[in-house]
Order: sequence, then structure tokens, then C-alpha cells
Amino acid sequence: MVKSKAIMIGAGLSNMAAAVYLIQDGHWDGKDITFYGVDMHGANDGGSTTDFTNEYWNKNHPMENTTGYVARGGRMLNYRTYVDLMDLLDRIPSVTEPGMTAAEDTRDFDSKHRTYDIARLMQGGKGIIDAGKLGMNNKDRTLLSKLVLMPDSEETKLDNVSIADYFKEDPHMFQTNFWYMWETTFAFRTQSSVQELRRYMHQMIYEFTQIEHLVGVNRTRYNQFESMILPLIKYLEAQDVTFIDNKIVKDWKFKDTEMQDEITVTGLVVEDVKSGDTEEVEVDDDTAVIFTNGSITDSATMGDFNTPAPENMEYGLSAALWKKATERFYNLGTPDKFFNDRNASEWSSFTLTTKNHLFLNEIVRITTQEPGNALNSFLSTTPITPLNQKDVNMSIVVHHQPHFTTQKPNETVLWGYFLYPRRKGEFVHKPYIEMTGKEMAQELIGQLSKVDPGPGNIKDKEKEIMDSIINNIPVYMPYASALFNNRAKSDRPEVLPKHSTNLAFTGEFAEQPYQMIFTEQSAVRSGEIAAYHFAGVPMENLVKTPRYDKDPKTLLKATKKMFS
Repeated sequence: MVKSKAIMIGAGLSNMAAAVYLIQDGHWDGKDITFYGVDMHGANDGGSTTDFTNEYWNKNHPMENTTGYVARGGRMLNYRTYVDLMDLLDRIPSVTEPGMTAAEDTRDFDSKHRTYDIARLMQGGKGIIDAGKLGMNNKDRTLLSKLVLMPDSEETKLDNVSIADYFKEDPHMFQTNFWYMWETTFAFRTQSSVQELRRYMHQMIYEFTQIEHLVGVNRTRYNQFESMILPLIKYLEAQDVTFIDNKIVKDWKFKDTEMQDEITVTGLVVEDVKSGDTEEVEVDDDTAVIFTNGSITDSATMGDFNTPAPENMEYGLSAALWKKATERFYNLGTPDKFFNDRNASEWSSFTLTTKNHLFLNEIVRITTQEPGNALNSFLSTTPITPLNQKDVNMSIVVHHQPHFTTQKPNETVLWGYFLYPRRKGEFVHKPYIEMTGKEMAQELIGQLSKVDPGPGNIKDKEKEIMDSIINNIPVYMPYASALFNNRAKSDRPEVLPKHSTNLAFTGEFAEQPYQMIFTEQSAVRSGEIAAYHFAGVPMENLVKTPRYDKDPKTLLKATKKMFS
């Protein structure tokens, strides 16, 4: 149903994409689009700690040291697959590179800083592992091949089947280099949905053949907030789009109708974060409501160098609103599948800022590669999983410097994460989730010391390195991997639910055929679909999605790689 105005609930990438398509392809006036959100960061975030200061954040982050930078998470791009994202970025100007679009900016930077990781996996006593040897046996290959070759029409056979369930007769799979790399590249867990693993294997099958070097990974010039989100914000502001932050949509008003399954939003209950006061915002017949119904950064908390990030037990804000809609209508998914099992979705990250390049140079020496090329994952040397198996302790990304436009020339920023925050450190004997930023830095130095080839050892410089740290911001994210939680296909609402007259869903918790989630690609495409629907643009105008899983040459290469 064609509309002329829109209210966006959530100010992340998917809804900003929807706004751009409404303006450019739907020929809407920007003043007819209004955003409501806690902040303008979304999950593609990054900035100084003060950039995250607002009324909502101040309630949840007991920070004493507010120096340095923070990025709660990082996203790796891939031009070959992220076709909708690159189309979007080609429509807006870069905010750092005059005369370039945001897409040209990223392509220009990436062409001069190609990814080639030579230290993807590292282990104590072995140093850099030859990760090109995937380590699969015939059972591993058979089960993985069946998953890749399963046609789309049979995907529902994997409803509510976890990766662990699928490989239950083959625990060896979880001791292969392939699994260690896949697990840490995409943040899958054994309890994640095998349906999602299948989609990733289909859409990223060509990456399977080069996963140990990540040569298919593309990177933005700076952090993804400044290289992607800020250009979107600046563009939309120039189009007179309205952004309202520090206000949260708490509830719905729906039309009472004789058709029980008709979904028509007539109003929104909006709460002011500072005062707690609420107001009702009318939604008239000409207005679409485009709702990002879940966020992996919901309920996230930050600590600092001397303070661990606390646990915020609040059910995700956007998911709570989604849940209220499902209580009224039957075909809008199951939020609890994603937001009521933190054991399956939580992880902790940290962003470390130093005042000189001592630590950076030590990491370069140990990993033998320049910054910007690597996702280094440190394998355990002792069994740590419930199945008494080895796994990855932690992973780090050393960005090309500077990673932030306001970084001083002598400052270094790096990022790392613990996929299983309840596990205990080897050098700081407490669960990662309980560690301060200082303790996470000490754990990282310890992990590096295990793989240090010398001469000398990084441990000998620990005091000097610790003295160089301006801050290290730990972040706890209870829902960081929620989009991979074990689920059925029907547990996510469709972007355009049946019988909806003015409500669409966007983001990683909206169902789209074939698309893999946790990517900017699926986020942008959901916004594009919603925009085209409400603007009356034919769906055949959507950016064409490539299908590498249908290419015989790609499949042959993948088959050969399984035997490495």
C-alpha cells in the first residue's frame, strides 16, 4: 500500500537505507521521514567514549575513565556479496574524502590495503598455524557437502536444528581449523542455528576456498560509523529528515477491525528517556511505520580500564516492542527465540587505545604482518569446551591506523572479543565477563606471549605496554550473536507481513529468502524492500543478488578445498 510519509523506529543501517531509497527512488520529500532511536549509532558503531554519552547510555555505563575510543563490534565487508550495501553507499557522499561517494571511498582505500591474513590461527607452542589445512575427515566433508547442496525448498527441514545437533555424530568437525576460522570470522557457536550456517555456506561459498587469508574481506577507510553511518546521517539531514534521539517507542496502538489478522498501526507510545514522560504519536493513513525489530547492541554495557562492564538484564528494547506486537498478531515471529537465551548469544569485546605504537609493533613482530590485514584467533592448548575439546580463547583485530579520524598520530586502537565470555582466562583467572579493561589487556599480552617466537618475549615488556594504554573499554553484549540463535524459519517476521497495511520489519531479525544475516547486505536489502513497497517502486528494481552457490567452478574449488 503506497504511502507518502514514514516513521522509522530505530536509527540503524537498515532504516537509514530505507530512507535513502524512499527519497531517491520513491521521490519522497525528506521532511516526511522521522526517526526515533536511543542513539544514532546502530550496530555499525565507533567513536570516542564521549560520543556514546546520552541519557540512556549514562544509566548503563559506570565509566570513570572516559578517554580513548570504543567500537562494540566490527563488521567485515565483501563487495562480491554485499551488492545492496555498495549500491547504497554509491548514492551518498563520503564525509572524509571530498569528491568521492562513500562506496568509492571504501573501494579506493581497499584497493591500496588488500587483506591477506598470514596469522589467522595461532597456538601456544606452535605459533602461526598453517590454517590452509582445514583438517577435515570424510565424515566432516560429507555432512558439510549435504548442507551446501540442500536446495532452498528444503530449508525448513533445518527448523530448530542447531549446528551441534546437525554434527552430533561428528564431534571431530569442531576440532578442525575450518571450524575455528568459521566460528571466529562470523561469530557462530555450536548451539547456533544450522539453518543460518547453511545460508552462509551458500552465499559465501567462494570465501570457503580462501578463509585462511580472508582475501575476500574488504574494509572501510575508518571505523564503520565514520565511513558508512555518518555519511548516511549527513545525507539524510541535508534532505531535512528528522532525527529524534533519547526517545523510545514503548508500545503500539493498532486499528480494531473485523479482519482479525489485519495489521494497521494507528499510534505509537513514545517515552522520553530523561523524564520518563510518555506521549502518543498519531499514525495517519498516509504514514508507513518501518521498524527494526531487534538489535545486537541492545542492553549492551561498557566499563573502563578499572571497571568491568556490568550485566544489564533488561530485555532488548527493540525486541520488547516486537514482543508486544506478537502478543496481538500471530504471524510476526517469536522474539524469545533470539532474546531469551543469553547463553547462546552473549559475548564480550574490548577496544584498546595506546599513546604510542609499542604494543602495535610487538603484535606486528609476533604475527609478521602489517596492521589492517588480520583477524588473529588464539587457540587453547587445553580442553575447555563442555565436550572436553580445544577451542578459541580470544580473537583480535588490529586495524589499519588511524581507525578514527580524531586519533593522534602516535595513538593505536585495536579491538578484540571473547565469543564465550563465561570461560576463564589463562593469565587472569576469572571469567572474561568479570574482567576490567586492564585485565583484558593482561590476558591479551599473555596469549601473545604463548605464540611469541622471540627474540625476547612480549611478557618482558608487559609493564611498559600497560603504561602505554590510555584506556581499554570492555563491552558486554548479551545479544551479540542472537541473530544466529537456533530457530525455525517462521520465528522471524517477513519484511512485509501478510495483512499488514502500514507496518514493515527491517534488520537482522526480519526474514528474507536466501539472505544471510549479521551482514550489512541483509540489513540494507530489508530497508530497500520496505521502501520500494511503500513508495510503489516495482520489486524487480531491487539490486540483483548473485548466487555463487549455483556456479560449478566455485563449487569445484570448494570441494577441492575440503581435502586440504
